[in-house]
Amino acid sequence: MSDLKLQHLEKIYDNKVQAVYDFDLDVKDGELIVLVGPSGCGKSTTLRMVAGLEDISKGKLIIDGKDVTQMPPKDRDIAMVFQNYALYGHMTIYENMAFSLMLRKENKNEIHQKVLAAAEILDLTAQLNKKPAQLSGGQRQRVAMGRAIVRKPKVFLFDEPLSNLDAKLRAATRREILLLHKRLNATMLYVTHDQTEALTLADRIVCMSMGHVQQIGTPLELYDTPANLFVASFIGLPPMNLFDVVIEKGFAVCEDFAVELTEQEQQVLAPYEGKTVTMGVRPENVVEGGYITVDVFSNENLGQNTLVNGSVGSHKITCKFRDWSTYKAGDQVQVSFNKKHFFDKATTNAIR
Repeated sequence: MSDLKLQHLEKIYDNKVQAVYDFDLDVKDGELIVLVGPSGCGKSTTLRMVAGLEDISKGKLIIDGKDVTQMPPKDRDIAMVFQNYALYGHMTIYENMAFSLMLRKENKNEIHQKVLAAAEILDLTAQLNKKPAQLSGGQRQRVAMGRAIVRKPKVFLFDEPLSNLDAKLRAATRREILLLHKRLNATMLYVTHDQTEALTLADRIVCMSMGHVQQIGTPLELYDTPANLFVASFIGLPPMNLFDVVIEKGFAVCEDFAVELTEQEQQVLAPYEGKTVTMGVRPENVVEGGYITVDVFSNENLGQNTLVNGSVGSHKITCKFRDWSTYKAGDQVQVSFNKKHFFDKATTNAIR
């Protein structure tokens, strides 16, 4: 496999609409990078620029040390797995997987060995004589991955490959992609709007919004130390609770409650004394016991934990308790926050 460098890539369409701004990323050999963000954020456009399906307006694309910015797709030695599988319905699974190699006029025996090897990796050996219509959605997606594997490309590209699958198949296929990555030690660029896929698959995540990269880091870095309010709100399920608070003499104060700041928080927030900032608290960082009263709206038992939705005065809040809870609408529960995040109101950047 190979490394991949996206050097200050930009995409500007003929109507002057800009879809991607200054996208800069070095992907290491064998690394799985996930581009995540809401619809229209530029992640698929970035992937299509790497694939050669979109022209690069500015910047350079380097694969394995070679500038391929102006190269046609067929010469870039990449393989792309699409959301809709893109299989040929009149061909068998074997023929679908072998098709690109046949176009290259490779030796028939070599094609046969490559297809069998890929089918074994993906548990498709028993399906090779079937047509795509005879397979489940998950099996068809594995065929699409097999078609990419046989080519032994320098880079694998995945464009929301699981979005057409139901929840159970999505989870199973996600595990297969993770195992495939480890088995092949492949360089992969993977696009999704699903943060669960991003957090479970990625070596590193690129979080995007409105064409701009918001943060690049490991899943834990984006979850634990979000760079700004967008990343904090987008990464994490349920989303982070947000409150406007005023920093006053060791406390974060809003009209409905006040929480005491740790010594470290006081030091970091010293320049904001008397000013309003945004305080974020993840639902799992709301713990039972404390001086903040939550009026319960609903109680969602999920097995190992419970989501309790309610309000603190005029502020809505979601709590994620570890144990099975029996709260009901109208109950009150006392809580506290065991970890807090703070963001500048003007820039939305995290206050470190």
